[in-house]
Amino acid sequence: MSDPDWYEWHQPYDQPTSALARRLALVQAEIVNAIQSFPPGPIRAISLCAGQGRDLIGALTNHPRADDVSARLVEMDSRNVDVAVLSAAAAGLRGIEVICGDASHTSAFEGAVPADLVLACGIFGNITDADIESTIAALPRLCARDAIVIWTRHRKAPDLTPQIRRWFARSGFDEVSYRDPPKAMFAVGSNRLAVSPRPLGPDTELFRFVSRADLEPVPDVKKRERPPGRRPPSAPGPTRRG
Repeated sequence: MSDPDWYEWHQPYDQPTSALARRLALVQAEIVNAIQSFPPGPIRAISLCAGQGRDLIGALTNHPRADDVSARLVEMDSRNVDVAVLSAAAAGLRGIEVICGDASHTSAFEGAVPADLVLACGIFGNITDADIESTIAALPRLCARDAIVIWTRHRKAPDLTPQIRRWFARSGFDEVSYRDPPKAMFAVGSNRLAVSPRPLGPDTELFRFVSRADLEPVPDVKKRERPPGRRPPSAPGPTRRG
């Protein structure tokens, strides 16, 4: 199975009944809730692997506190960056900065953190479990005091969301909201930093996107029974590679 084209991947958002469109609505609702929970004054936001920015831009469009928000959206695909720039301009969101860059590195957010709102949507389903854990552990480096992180993850077996919630708790976050709609195979979480933020520090790689094939669970293969009296073939010796 080939990896997705991340520009074409956004098309289901335009279908109101699609899973992506329903997930987007929940993420936007969590963004609105977060913005309303912040005290009066400026709000700084960042979005990792922002795609076309539909979550933050959609939530801020016509929002009474839109002018309070300054945000950096980091996205690798230049086509998605172009869409996000045009969408933010069309919505009159002057505080939105969209850059074409690698959101897996903390250096992409220099000058934009500590952030009050951190969006990590569409990431945890495309990286290894170990990278999810280490990314969550590193999030306090991107956060301001009492920052809110909003994240998403599919719930296909084996469902990792219970472990993700534990990793957030272990990294000093209180759970604000966890939503897993009935008959949906996705979840949207919102967590508030309950410990002191950490300095951004030197550039660190947070995660690497991996191929879908590498994320597929390996099926159990039953061992074939050997005919009686036959010995298994001996294992080959080491092979030299040129």
